[in-house]
Amino acid sequence: MKQILAITWMNLRAIPQRLGSSLVIVIGIAGVVGVLVALLSMSQGFGATLKATGKTDRALFLAGGVTAELSSTLLGDVLPLLRELPGIRRDAEGRPLASAELVVITELRRGEGAQRADVNVSLRGIEPMGLTIRPELKLVEGRWFTPGLREVVVGQGAARQFQGVSVGSVLKFRGSEWTVVGVFASGGDAHESELWTDANTARSAFGRGSSASSLLVQLESPESLEPLKAALKADPRLQVDVGTELAYYSSQSQQFSDQIGVLTGVVATIMAVGALFGALNSMYSAVSTRQVEIATLRALGFSNLPVVLSVLTEAMLLALSGGVLGAAVAYLLFNGMSVSTLGANFTQVAFNFAVTPELVHKGLSWALLIGLIGGLPPAIKAVRMPVVEALRGG
Repeated sequence: MKQILAITWMNLRAIPQRLGSSLVIVIGIAGVVGVLVALLSMSQGFGATLKATGKTDRALFLAGGVTAELSSTLLGDVLPLLRELPGIRRDAEGRPLASAELVVITELRRGEGAQRADVNVSLRGIEPMGLTIRPELKLVEGRWFTPGLREVVVGQGAARQFQGVSVGSVLKFRGSEWTVVGVFASGGDAHESELWTDANTARSAFGRGSSASSLLVQLESPESLEPLKAALKADPRLQVDVGTELAYYSSQSQQFSDQIGVLTGVVATIMAVGALFGALNSMYSAVSTRQVEIATLRALGFSNLPVVLSVLTEAMLLALSGGVLGAAVAYLLFNGMSVSTLGANFTQVAFNFAVTPELVHKGLSWALLIGLIGGLPPAIKAVRMPVVEALRGG
């Protein structure tokens, strides 16, 4: 151990003399880790936004075999039957806590000049009970829409990302004008990327009759879901699927997360190969310039293991420095950055990048792995060269 510490300390003290080649390792690995953490933080933030939307004590009904609200249609004659199923909580007047909701696509503008673009945004029509069963909703500006009027309230995420949606603004879609009367917050979830209005007004404007995209209900308890599913299955009139709201939104984030995972793996691997070759080249150069010094130590009785470990330690410390630098840059530039992207319904979902400790740990693990692989061959070369030949500088 004394030999290892002595040689390692000697190696580290020599780093300023070969600062250029050492920086090749640090900067190369910083780039790998920075890109890796930044891309994964996008997936992390998107997934966290969708998963924050759902609750385990709320259930969502969709048409059978459909996986997204936008593609689902629940006919008007089915909705009363669903409201009467067991396991659905009722208010003091005996009314089921349920909201038949219509989800359609409309457009908002983002950007100016050459960057201007019209993007798809979800417009959700809800029944009055929809506000009751969502206690997390908070009105932060203006007021709630008035049933029967063409008024909308806008989620905070949409208000930040898109233009022309401040309180008092007038939006034009479906051949009519809709007034923005409020802005709401819902705890940073996917609903904050939507526009909300009265369900009956939305059905009338979009020609949907008495149908709905989904039915959201408050369960008596999370355990009420299984009896509810059993009753649903027992009625052949109801070709409908049901699951917890949390399970629905978690599934919506999976495809995006998988895509980001594949993209991150490809990009990070390509960059890691480049950083690996840089590390190999730098460490081979370091060993070559110190071969007489290493041979002298071996001639004085230092064993091969301390020499190998000292070279590996130097490579991994440089790699770790690069990893820390890359993670720090990713955190400073991206953590909390608000963006929007297409969700499963091909509508824009606003979310924040999230650089978590788990992502930093993953980035540093990549850095150390690159340092290990990049330092091992030069370390082995350092002890395989014959002492006499190395002392001659050959």
